[in-house]
Amino acid sequence: MPNRHRENLICIFQAAIAAVNGRIRVRDFLKDKPLPGKIYLVAIGKAACAMAQGAQDALDGRTADALVITKKGYAESLPWPVWEAGHPLVDETSLEAGQRLLAFVEKIPKDNRVLVLISGGASALVEALPPAISLEQFQNINRWILASGLDINDYNRIRRRLSRLKGGRLAKLLFPRNVLCLAISDVPGDELRAIGSGPLTSDPDLQQPLSITGLPDFITQALRHMPPAPAPTDACFRKVNQIIIAKLDDAKRAAVDAAVALDYRATFETEFISGDVVETGTTLGKMALTAEPGMLRVWGGETTVRLPESPGRGGRNQSLALAASLTLQGRDHVWFLAAGTDGTDGATEDAGALVDGGTVARGEAAGLNARQSLERADAGTFLEASGDLIQTGPTGTNVMDIMLGLRITPGS
Repeated sequence: MPNRHRENLICIFQAAIAAVNGRIRVRDFLKDKPLPGKIYLVAIGKAACAMAQGAQDALDGRTADALVITKKGYAESLPWPVWEAGHPLVDETSLEAGQRLLAFVEKIPKDNRVLVLISGGASALVEALPPAISLEQFQNINRWILASGLDINDYNRIRRRLSRLKGGRLAKLLFPRNVLCLAISDVPGDELRAIGSGPLTSDPDLQQPLSITGLPDFITQALRHMPPAPAPTDACFRKVNQIIIAKLDDAKRAAVDAAVALDYRATFETEFISGDVVETGTTLGKMALTAEPGMLRVWGGETTVRLPESPGRGGRNQSLALAASLTLQGRDHVWFLAAGTDGTDGATEDAGALVDGGTVARGEAAGLNARQSLERADAGTFLEASGDLIQTGPTGTNVMDIMLGLRITPGS
């Protein structure tokens, strides 16, 4: 197993992450387009701390006050308290974060400017529910959606309807203050109303009946308690300027550049990768296997996993990589990497995995079965045994998932 190519793939993935780092992107934007006067800062998401650090770098002590909310285990040292909340499921800490946000907004003077920094995970990390919806009910709704294979856009459409903050409602609460929102996109198409469930974005969808079919009765009943949302023509949206400062394509381009610097040929694959992890992993594995020697394919996207009643360890990237490894088995000149740019994959500390033609044999030598592990959503256990898991820790960003497929000339 030529370790040089495995190490290069890790370096390429790290270059992709670095290109969309929240601290650097926020700092550079605010240095180029400085904000006047005192600023009130709100940062929410997995990259909240990094983005807040970027604002601190650029604002030169002009932050009047700040509220920073991030995922548990992602807090960093800042001049302001950092609140850690639940993810991917809303929990008591998420609701407490919602109350802290409501209180923070209330105390901001009406004539002050507000800087809002949003990144992936914001939908779960801060929430305020309608009085008729309990936390337990909301968690049951989220569990059903996560296990159903419903895509992220429809997931967010449901969550926006059950929130007192999302779907433009935070914009209404901040009105008449001037608001600049800098966002790191973690959604297909970089749609602002889907990033963090669109707390500052007008959403015409909320003015119409929900068009998702096949929802269980307990979800449709909960949706009857949807709080009022501002109309797209509401004056509050004229006070909000939203800009996406980092996205998946930026990370993919950086991966291509890093690959070329390491003397590979690289292709930027434009297709957004989605769909079932097993089917998609098989397809991507075959595409890596049939590439020209010396070619690195760079994909990005977000796949879905249908979870069994008692899932094992791992997330979508680990399942995607394990599915690809079944296609690659026995080949000693092909590698496939799938990892989350936020540094986590499912409810694990692993970002994903880097598999090769020997992955299946190594895992099965430890007494495990690759196909059974996939069926049990237990890819992480298999990939730990095969030695193929990737760990990065919190990355300061979140632009969905990166996939890399490399084929070399045998023996090179």
